Amino acid sequence: MSKKRLALKIEGIVQGVGFRPFIYNLAQRLNLTGYVQNQGQAVAIELEGTKDKLDKFVELLSKDKPIHSQIYYIHKNWLEPINYRDFTFKDSLKNSTDCSFNVLRDLATCTKCLEEMWDPDNRRYRYPFINCTDCGPRFSIIESLPYDRVNTTMNSFAMCANCKAEYEDPHSRRFHAQPIACPNCGPELELVDSQGHLKAKKDQALQLACEAIKSGLIVALKGLGGFQLLVDGCNQKAIARLRKLKNRPAKPFALLYPNLSALRLDVQVSSTEAELLQSAASPIVLLKCFIDKYTEVAPNTPCLGAMLPYTPLHHLLMDELDFPVVATSGNLPGEPICIDNEQALSRLANIGDLFLLHNRNIKIPLDDSLVQIVANKPVLLRLGRGYAPVSLAIPKINKNILSYGAQERNAIAFGSSDVLALSAHIGDLDNLRSWQHCQDVSTHMSNLYSFKPEVIACDAHPDYNSTILATEMAKKLHVPLVQVQHHCAHVFSCLAEHQIELPVLGVAWDGTGYGLDGTIWGGEFIKIAPKLGWQRVAHLRPFPLVRGDSTDPLRSAAGLLHQAGLEEKIEQEFLKIMLNKNINTVHTSSVGRLFDGLAYLLGLVDRVSFSGQAALAVESLCNLANFSRFYPFTISPLGLIDWQPMIKDIVKDIANNRSKHEIAQLFHNSLVEIILQVAQQQGITNVILTGGCFQNRYLIENAINNLTCAGFQPFWNQQIPPNDGGIAAGQILACSYKYK
Repeated sequence: MSKKRLALKIEGIVQGVGFRPFIYNLAQRLNLTGYVQNQGQAVAIELEGTKDKLDKFVELLSKDKPIHSQIYYIHKNWLEPINYRDFTFKDSLKNSTDCSFNVLRDLATCTKCLEEMWDPDNRRYRYPFINCTDCGPRFSIIESLPYDRVNTTMNSFAMCANCKAEYEDPHSRRFHAQPIACPNCGPELELVDSQGHLKAKKDQALQLACEAIKSGLIVALKGLGGFQLLVDGCNQKAIARLRKLKNRPAKPFALLYPNLSALRLDVQVSSTEAELLQSAASPIVLLKCFIDKYTEVAPNTPCLGAMLPYTPLHHLLMDELDFPVVATSGNLPGEPICIDNEQALSRLANIGDLFLLHNRNIKIPLDDSLVQIVANKPVLLRLGRGYAPVSLAIPKINKNILSYGAQERNAIAFGSSDVLALSAHIGDLDNLRSWQHCQDVSTHMSNLYSFKPEVIACDAHPDYNSTILATEMAKKLHVPLVQVQHHCAHVFSCLAEHQIELPVLGVAWDGTGYGLDGTIWGGEFIKIAPKLGWQRVAHLRPFPLVRGDSTDPLRSAAGLLHQAGLEEKIEQEFLKIMLNKNINTVHTSSVGRLFDGLAYLLGLVDRVSFSGQAALAVESLCNLANFSRFYPFTISPLGLIDWQPMIKDIVKDIANNRSKHEIAQLFHNSLVEIILQVAQQQGITNVILTGGCFQNRYLIENAINNLTCAGFQPFWNQQIPPNDGGIAAGQILACSYKYK
C-alpha cells in the first residue's frame, strides 16, 4: 500500500500528562514515522505510514490516551509524504498568538511513586518530592508555556545523570516529567524556628517537625500551593491557641487524616466521597460527622472538612504522626496564602512555632479545594489545588473577555474562542495584599494564555474593589467595560457549565448583592429568555437593615421584627429609633440576612466572625428532625414573597418553647416550598439553584427533590462554585449573551 502523511493538532489537556511518550510508543508500535512537538498549548504530530495504520493511530489516540489527559479537538490534515526516516521528538515551539486555556492542574501522588518512596532499595526512598508524569506539581510551578522544565520553577535544579536518563527515555514513567528530581539533585527540606534559625535538614527536619506537632506546637508547612498551619487535631489547647493567634474564633478547620481507614472511624464516607478523597485532585471534602470530639475543630456544624495526604511530604508526615491534624491555610485573616519562605517567616512568625520549608518555588498560590456532595454530585465550594484553573467549552464566547468577579471569594475568569477559564480562589478584596494578589493572578494568567482582553466585565456594585480594578484595566487598555448585576451573574455561572437551553428560571439566593432599585438583593428569582434578556420575576419582601457592623445578626432580627409589626420584641431602643425614623438604614431582600435574623431569634449566634456562620448554625439543627410541614407565607401575582406570616409564627413558637430543631426544620421547609410555588407560578421547566445560600446541603437537596417530583428539571453549580467564587464565570457568559 502507498505511504501517506497525516498532520494532527491536538487541543486539550495534553501537556504534563505523559502525552508525548504515549504518542511516541504508539507510533513505534504501528511502525509509523514522523514527529511529535509541543506547540503553545497544543501538541502537533506528523505521521507517515499506510492509510490503515494512520486510521488505527487516530482510533487508539482517543481510546488509550493517558489517564489525566483530555482531548477537546483533533485537527486533521492529509499531506504529501516527505519520507520521514524515524519518529522523533521536536523541541517545543511557543506560538505567541495561541490563546488556549488548557493548563494541567496539580496532581496528587500516584500509587507507583508511593511504592518507590516506601522502598528502602529505591534511590528515592523517603524522598518528599518524588513525582512522575502521572503526578506532582503542575499549575503551581508553571511560569510560562509550553510546559517544559525551563518554563517552570524547577529550572533552577540541574538534573543529575540518573534523573536526566529517565527524563530522556521515552519508555520511562518520567519521560519529560518536568518536576523530576531525586535526593541528589532536587529540592530538599529544612526546619527553622520563627526567627529563621536552622534546626535541621532533610529527613531529620521532617522528624523534628512531627515531634513538634505531637507536643502541641504549631508547624507552618510549605506545601504544594502554599503554606499550611498544622496542629494536633485532638489537642484542644493547641487548636484554641491556633484560633487565637490566627484570629479565627469560630470558622471550622479542616482535618488531614493519615488514611481512609482512620477517617472512617470519625465520619460517614460514601463511595462517592471516598473516590473524591483518593482522587488525583484530593480535595477537602465536607463529611457528616457522627462523633463530638472535634467540636473545637468544627464548632456548630454537623460536618467535618477532611482530606487525605496528597503530596509525598504529606504522606511522610502523616505516616509518622498516625493521627489527624488540623491543616489550615498559612495566611493572616483576609490575606492570600503565603508561598515564599521569607514571606511566611515575616507574616506568620507570631503564629508558627516552627517552619518546615523547602526550596522549590511556588509560582501561583493555591488553597486546598473544598467539595461537598449534593444529590450524589460533587460541588466545588472553593476552587483551588487539583481543580484550578477550570476550563469549559462555551459556544457563545466570540470575544476575549476578562472578568473580575465579586468583592468576596474573588476569582477572575477569561473567555475566548468558545472557551471559559476560571481562576483559583483569590479571596476577599478588602485589603492591599488581596488587591495586589488579584492583579498578580490577572497578569500571570494573561501572560500564560497569551491573552489580550477586548472587553472587561465586572459586578454592578460601584464600590467593589473588583469593580475598581476592572474600571482601571478597561481605561488602561481602552476597551469597553460591562457591568453585570450580581444575581444575574450567579444564574449565568450555572448556565455556563450546564449549557441549558433558554428560558430558565434562576433562583439566586445569597447574603448581599447590589440591586438595581437601590436596595440590597439576595432573595431573587430571575428569568432569562431568548432575546428578552433577564427579568427579576419574584423576590422576598424587603426589610430594613440598620447599617453598621455587618457581623451583627441582631440588626437582621430587628429589621425582620420591625417589618412584621413586632417592634415590641426588639429589646434595643437605639435600633427601634433608627428603624422608626429610617436613620442609616437600607432595605434588603436577602435570604442570607433572613438566616442571620433567625439565628439570632433562636439564640444560636449573637455575632458572626465569618460569612455564613449564622446560616450554618441554623442548618445544623435540621439533621435532628424531619417534618414535611412548613410555615405560612404568601406570593403575590407580581412575585412578591411575603415572609411576615412565617416570622410571626416563629416568634410564637419561640415564646411557646418549641424545639429549635423543629423551628429550623420548618423554616427550611418553607424556603423549599417558596421555590416550588414560584416555579409553578412561572411555568418554566428548567430551574437553576445558585448563590451562597445553596451551599446549605439540606436546603438544596430538598429543593432538588421537590422540584423533580413536581416535574421540573433542577440544575445547580458543580464545577463552578455556587458562591461568589463563580461570579466571574457568570459575568463572561452574560457578556457573551449581551445580557447584563
